Amino acid sequence: MDRRQQKTRAAIFAAFGGLLAEKNYSKITVQEIIDAANVGRTTFYAHFETKEDLLKALCEELFGHIVKSMEDCAHTHGLYSDRSAPESVFCHLLQHLQQNDKNVTGLLSGESSEIFMRFFRDSLNELIRSRIVSRDRKTNEEIPQDFLVNHISGSFVEMALWWIKGGMKQTPEELDRYFCAVIKPVL
Repeated sequence: MDRRQQKTRAAIFAAFGGLLAEKNYSKITVQEIIDAANVGRTTFYAHFETKEDLLKALCEELFGHIVKSMEDCAHTHGLYSDRSAPESVFCHLLQHLQQNDKNVTGLLSGESSEIFMRFFRDSLNELIRSRIVSRDRKTNEEIPQDFLVNHISGSFVEMALWWIKGGMKQTPEELDRYFCAVIKPVL
């Protein structure tokens, strides 16, 4: 993807995020996204076939970033300008939720959360399957991998929702510690 395409895509994501901060996902139209991003209809559809594809791409970008960060320990961004990046993928994800990247917390807890939740869970399942269960599993080998992945993913999502609805009183590091203490015995 060339720079111009990256810039257009970033403008569409920013416009979408801004709209998500103002209103429910189901109430946002493609025309509103186009207007807010200041791009043409053809340009929008060259990048995304539907609003749902845009939402899926937003999830993929967030999880892609987190996976890349795990692979490249030197990777830093605004979250880590004054400290080192966390070792835990869960802590990193919680930090993005805390920063509310692309209004992800509104998507998780809003009225239209079921659409976002499907993409969020699919991405989380893949991340857990490839980065956690496949690598760290030392016990319970008789339990099917897909069951463990679903269990861990479901627990993380419920914990994140509990945290968001409770006003995010705990730090991402605290929640990560709690979550890892609960899932380590299963692995």
